[in-house]
Amino acid sequence: MDLNEIMVFVKVVQAGSFSQAARQLGMPNSTVSARVSGLEQRLGVTLLQRTTRKLHLTQAGAGYFQQASQGLDGILQAEAEVVATLHEPQGLLRVTAPADMGNFCLVDLISALRKHHPQLGVELIFTDRFVDLVAEGVDVAIRAGQLPDSSLVARQVGRACWVPLASPAYLRKAGALEHPKDLRQHACLQFAPLGQDGWELTGDKSSVTVPMARQLIANDMNLIKALALSGKGVALLPTYACHSEVRSGKLVRVLPRWRSKADPIHLVYPGQKFVAPKLRAFIDLAAQVFEQLLTPDGPWPDTKPATATTAGAARAPRPAAAAAVRAASRPPPAAAAKPPR
Repeated sequence: MDLNEIMVFVKVVQAGSFSQAARQLGMPNSTVSARVSGLEQRLGVTLLQRTTRKLHLTQAGAGYFQQASQGLDGILQAEAEVVATLHEPQGLLRVTAPADMGNFCLVDLISALRKHHPQLGVELIFTDRFVDLVAEGVDVAIRAGQLPDSSLVARQVGRACWVPLASPAYLRKAGALEHPKDLRQHACLQFAPLGQDGWELTGDKSSVTVPMARQLIANDMNLIKALALSGKGVALLPTYACHSEVRSGKLVRVLPRWRSKADPIHLVYPGQKFVAPKLRAFIDLAAQVFEQLLTPDGPWPDTKPATATTAGAARAPRPAAAAAVRAASRPPPAAAAKPPR
């Protein structure tokens, strides 16, 4: 099948003559005539009765024109829609992330994305299951930890640092902590995925493992955070989950020179020759936001050590998260992605 022949035939019928069609197509009359003749020969029927003054569609030609013109209109519409997507993000963007991280990190990001690109729809898939992006038709994943080798493209956008936090009310009642070993005399709220036997904390020059008495263990980060806010103990939480609570003084970072693991966070998506505008818009905006939210030492590097006497008036950190959201409202700069190691 030669679509050029079909297109020329349709144009001849619409124009009403070979010469007019040739002018509209920018072709010689002989080429237009040859294309129509070639189509008739391939189909084995006469589509046009030619006279010196007028063209007449045969019965076969009329039926063929009706179907062919509709088909060409569909092709042209499809091409126009594809070209349009090259300039403005639109359609449905499917994003997957770990449940705990997605609940805390994506609200402001998605709000900014929708504000900046109102034609873009977003489907969020929060799950701790490893999602096959290609098989399940997902555009991009946010993944924590080391990545396995694969054909996927990955871009690291920061690290999720876990730090010990407590409420001022708890610290006033239970006393300050000067060293990780002091945790043995405190109520520790344990997030099960971090381990149930102890916390591994890293300082400036050394690391220590603090045994846990298994006083309270839960596999839900929201519950652990809620218990910490209500003054039930010290919790090990990721910095991205506690921005507003630390800024408002509801939670205080204890042992500020110590932290637990720092997981690398990546944006991961299938390799492709042409990155769709909707995916590029998300990647650029997410990188801009996460690079501020996922700083190595958390969003409050200037926080003073918490003590029993100062916990009631904890110093608020610099509003890094708020700055990230404000920055997200501006068009982000393009950035190149790197393959995973």
